[in-house]
Amino acid sequence: MKKTIAAAALTGVLAAGAAGAAGTALIAAAPGAGAVATSTATLLSATRPAQALQPWPVLRQGPNTAWPKVTVRSVQYLLNAHSAKLTVNGTFAAATRSAVVAFQRAHHLTADGVVGPATWRALIVTVRKGSTGAAVRAVQDQINFRNNRNGHTLAVDGVCGPKTQAAVRAFQQAMAHQIRGFSVDGIVGPQTWQALVTEALSG
Repeated sequence: MKKTIAAAALTGVLAAGAAGAAGTALIAAAPGAGAVATSTATLLSATRPAQALQPWPVLRQGPNTAWPKVTVRSVQYLLNAHSAKLTVNGTFAAATRSAVVAFQRAHHLTADGVVGPATWRALIVTVRKGSTGAAVRAVQDQINFRNNRNGHTLAVDGVCGPKTQAAVRAFQQAMAHQIRGFSVDGIVGPQTWQALVTEALSG
């Protein structure tokens, strides 16, 4: 079942975390319960998810079956944000490879047509409230993918308005529950981009 970034679901996740913290505090307040509080805190820490993002995807010409089409679409949108003129269809065909090679050459990267970590880091464009363009479309497309709504959660219009920023914040809040220190600022920078394109919270 796809995870949703709907406010109700996120509220439940965050409330559960708050309840766990409150329970630890109450135990700690009980007379002679210091050892129990320490054990409980250790248990809560041990049961938290891994504290790291997944590695950047590696995409190349062909089916890329390990990744959903939205990941390839993000590459295509980001290439278009850097002046490519690709049809965004989630298919890594010859035209996408040519655009990747041209981008890599322009940015002094290994021009092999493979989108790995260095190419991702060069491709990403910071998206914040008021941003417009193809990079915003990539963010909106990723949000819609997580809600499994076929594009009906956000209009993929390339405008980062209040709804898009709120969706980004909701995603970041859910990530912050999994990864301590994850930034919740409504800005799609390198950390949030990496979480988005590695399918975080998508299933």
